[in-house]
Amino acid sequence: MTDLATRYLYLARHGEASHADDSGLTDAGRRQAELLGRRLAGRPITALHHGPLPRATQTARLVAERLQRDGVAPVVCEEAGDFVPHLPERSELPEDSAEFLLDFLAGTTAEEARSGAVLAQRAVERFTGPVAGGEDRHELVVTHAFLVGWLVRHALDAPDWRWLGVNAANAGLTVLRYAPGRPPAVLLLNDQSHLPEELRWTGYPPAVRC
Repeated sequence: MTDLATRYLYLARHGEASHADDSGLTDAGRRQAELLGRRLAGRPITALHHGPLPRATQTARLVAERLQRDGVAPVVCEEAGDFVPHLPERSELPEDSAEFLLDFLAGTTAEEARSGAVLAQRAVERFTGPVAGGEDRHELVVTHAFLVGWLVRHALDAPDWRWLGVNAANAGLTVLRYAPGRPPAVLLLNDQSHLPEELRWTGYPPAVRC
């Protein structure tokens, strides 16, 4: 029987990006990424995955510069990309918020819904659960808010639609633990203590910034 060990999954949303186009990070976003890298430099991270879009790629590279002494290189993967992981039917949703949530997702095409569901399942298979080999593993995924919400939902065994409403700020850090023989645990959610006040809560509408 294969020995299993604990996986610690670190999830980080990319730094603040330009709203005008998809050219990548703003100056504030680059600073957020650098500070995230400094925060993680002392952790025993052995793998760094990131989505293919420029804002995730640039964030991962800036974080990796802080992890280089450990030989951790960023690896791009579709499963860490920006996609709708589950497009709910109205019948799945609470009656009092169904209209709001469906309006939010109204621009999702049938093809985006289909490919997103496939990528969401692949992300669960790739990033979650205990690991084989008997040694604990620490992995970082630099991704987007939707996937953070999806994996937190999965860890809590919540309904599929409940990825909605789990928000992540730019460079916010979430940590999930998958230990053998125990349910998944959310150790940290959207933590921004590595950022100064002026760099916190970007990526949120001004009205809901804390």
